[in-house]
Amino acid sequence: MSNANRERERSVRYQPDEHPPGGVVFGCGVQIVVLGITGLVAFPTILVLAAGETEAYLSWAVFCTVALSGGATMLQASRIGRIGTGYVLTIGPAGPFIGICVAALAAGGPGLLAILVIISSLLPLAIAPQLSLLRRLLTPTIVGTVNMLIPVTVLPVVFGRVTDVPEGVPALAAPLTAAATVLVISVIQLKAAPRLRLWAPLLGVVAGSVVAGGFGLYDVDRVMRASWVGLPQGAWPGVDLEFGPAFVGLLPAFVFLTLIGTIQTITAGVAVQRVSWRRPRAVDYRVVQGAVAADGISKLLCGAAGIMPTQTTTVSVPTIELTGVAARRVGIAAGALMVALAFLPKALAAVLAVPGPVYAAFLFVLLALIFVRGMSEVFQGGIDHRKGLIAGPGFWFGAGCQYGMIFPEYLSGFAGGLLANGITVGGLVAILMTLFLEVTAPRVNRLEAEADISVLPRVQEFIGEFAARSGWDSKMVYRLEAASEETLLTLVGEEGGGEQRERRRLFLSARKEGDAAVIEFVAAAGEANIQDRIGLLAEQPDDALMEREVSLRLLRHIASSVRHQQFHEADIVTVRVDAPESGSGGR
Repeated sequence: MSNANRERERSVRYQPDEHPPGGVVFGCGVQIVVLGITGLVAFPTILVLAAGETEAYLSWAVFCTVALSGGATMLQASRIGRIGTGYVLTIGPAGPFIGICVAALAAGGPGLLAILVIISSLLPLAIAPQLSLLRRLLTPTIVGTVNMLIPVTVLPVVFGRVTDVPEGVPALAAPLTAAATVLVISVIQLKAAPRLRLWAPLLGVVAGSVVAGGFGLYDVDRVMRASWVGLPQGAWPGVDLEFGPAFVGLLPAFVFLTLIGTIQTITAGVAVQRVSWRRPRAVDYRVVQGAVAADGISKLLCGAAGIMPTQTTTVSVPTIELTGVAARRVGIAAGALMVALAFLPKALAAVLAVPGPVYAAFLFVLLALIFVRGMSEVFQGGIDHRKGLIAGPGFWFGAGCQYGMIFPEYLSGFAGGLLANGITVGGLVAILMTLFLEVTAPRVNRLEAEADISVLPRVQEFIGEFAARSGWDSKMVYRLEAASEETLLTLVGEEGGGEQRERRRLFLSARKEGDAAVIEFVAAAGEANIQDRIGLLAEQPDDALMEREVSLRLLRHIASSVRHQQFHEADIVTVRVDAPESGSGGR
């Protein structure tokens, strides 16, 4: 076992399907809620105040945002059928929508906002069952670039909150409070025993709050004024079904931001799988499909309630890395706490009374982990000029537009500030660069056949013709034919009976990338992940293998990389074969 795998086994104490003690579940759930509660209340508050809406609607918006976010977080963790992930993924208000939601409220009130959110929420619901069609955009490079940009877009707010203290407070109050929070989290995480590390984020917030209390920064009056139990003052605002000019003008921006949000949800679905298991696993894109479906349902419910849409976030990913607790029960507990808080104004006030410098320090640590996670995604499998041309411009264009350094006179006001968001710009650039590389890539050779072992001669003939057109010699032809044969045997050789297999189709494509060949197999969905099974072979001696693992062993030695993407509707296996040195040139 590699050192990296040993370190992961030590860091992940509870996997998604394990059952930690109740106290650990509750404590980790509280930490996630404490981290996200500010956004749950602040985003709808900022939106309503900016749009000049009533206090009654503000009360309704905050209540519904907190309650629906909690319910959606529970749905993500529960995984009901094909909806949800079975992982700890939080859902909260979508900050990038604030600008365009203000425009909607100003143009037509909550009713117009409601119908715009409802219509745009249909996009992720339509994408989820056919996510395999977007597999070209599910690359670690794009996912990593978006992850790296999350801290870029949030850090200005974080650093702004470091100095968010009332007048008359000593000058050292803010920096000492923030330093105490970061110091406690860092020392516990780096030096304490594994059991204590579970509580590092929460203990850091408590320590920071204690220091803040000494300077009079903790807002005790706010807690005292709040009632113990309460319901929102406002009522359901209804839905505007007139579909007037304001609706037509704002809908494209809502749809586009929803598409970007869907990519962020995909990013979150991938990232949470990376950190939730002791042994590294291939990403299960059926889980990602469940994340997108749950996110769409959450947005739909927000539209029906007449409030701003929600968004799946990666807040839980660094929390899992800090605590080592990835059990799905934590997600259920966190969601239940959010729902309870919606009905408990005093408890909500106690959390909101935590000073800004404490939240800022807490977020600073977690955002640093998100950035590093994004870098690891980009560098997964090594770095080359293609990844550089995607991640580099994507990150720097996103950062530049976020801070208004790239033609702000033209871009900052475009589509209601759409291109002022770094994630939107960076994600777009990464996607466009990926599509450009796909369009300008050498011609792809394709074959369609029955997904059955009987088509092996046709596959080998197809591979031979592809190799001949690519100018490879007999050694490379042998490697390609062997890799194709072993992949086909593994993909369809152990599946169900003949009647089921006759109804399945196999789509095979091959393309040349430098001195390597990339072969893609697309077939009906299966159960075992080939990529995972090959990874396990590295930890088993050759004589410990069963006969059925021989194909995997051969494939592991022939192919330079194997990537298996599992969707509900399809299995996609991408095999890369490097040419031997003597065969990298012409025939």
